[in-house]
Amino acid sequence: MRGGERVVERLLHLFPNADLFTNVYAPDSMSPSLRKAPIKAGFVNRLPFARRLYQYYLPLMPIALEGLDLSEYDLVISSEAGPAKGVITRPDAFHLCYCHSPMRYLWDQYHQYRTEASLPAKLAMPLMYHRLRQWDVTSSARVDQFVANSHFIQQRIRKVWRRESEVIHPPVETSLFGPTNDLSDNYLWVGQMVPYKRPDLAVEAFNALGLPLTMVGTGGMLKNLRAMARPNITFIERLDFASLKSAYARSKALIMTAEEDFGITPVEAMASGRPVIAFGRGGAKDSVVPGETGVFFDRQNSDALIDAVERTEVFLDQFDPQTAIAHARRFAPEEFDRKIMKLLDAG
Repeated sequence: MRGGERVVERLLHLFPNADLFTNVYAPDSMSPSLRKAPIKAGFVNRLPFARRLYQYYLPLMPIALEGLDLSEYDLVISSEAGPAKGVITRPDAFHLCYCHSPMRYLWDQYHQYRTEASLPAKLAMPLMYHRLRQWDVTSSARVDQFVANSHFIQQRIRKVWRRESEVIHPPVETSLFGPTNDLSDNYLWVGQMVPYKRPDLAVEAFNALGLPLTMVGTGGMLKNLRAMARPNITFIERLDFASLKSAYARSKALIMTAEEDFGITPVEAMASGRPVIAFGRGGAKDSVVPGETGVFFDRQNSDALIDAVERTEVFLDQFDPQTAIAHARRFAPEEFDRKIMKLLDAG
């Protein structure tokens, strides 16, 4: 389950009688608890291929959101990684926006996304995204209270929307993870095999190191990564939850090569009693304590990662699994609940 869905699921735990509004949803890909919620979708959900090609309907999303009738609600909580905050609420309603990130493809990662886009999209993006940026900034004024999922996103919110926010980290089911004495020599990488996750750095580094690495995940880069990887690197496309828990607990350390908005996998690894080697920017600065629960590398290239792995081999002699487990508990769902309710009570 993705981080945004975890947040919505936990909010429904806090407000079990709440109605859930969305632009597009695919029941088959949702968790059982989300499928049980009363879901009301905008008109985009009824358009052809919307569930599979929803990104092509992005220009219509603001119109669809503004068409949702929220006039009977005095509390509205939006979960924002796209345009969700743009809903229109009644004057006396309190609108709290939990922001996973302002839309990256409109702002700081626009040029990266445009470079990777098809030719028709490249031609359409400048005008279309210019108008979406205007709407994005304008609609930020409709929110009474922003919550950022990390200090990294807090800074993005300040930069893009000129709004202040409270930081409340996403809930992680830390109690479901735990340590084992049956440790392996394998390092572990978990995530989507897509460019911004930078799985190529892990492959390049471990090709050079010759140390065993297990990479769990699938995505558009998988075929090329398999082709470039040496025999010490193993790929597993999918693991059930029990197998993933075991992989975390038995690993030498988790590798995180992406600049994440927050990042759930480092917390899951620490809850399993294992250290994290992370690119030291973005959400990792909120979750990993260098020298206690992990090691940072400060440049997003394979040489820096190789150096971090070599430092980790030394760090493991002083690493205390219980310190990592105790630190991970700071991100437990109960902490999320307490902070959200405290903020709503104050509002």
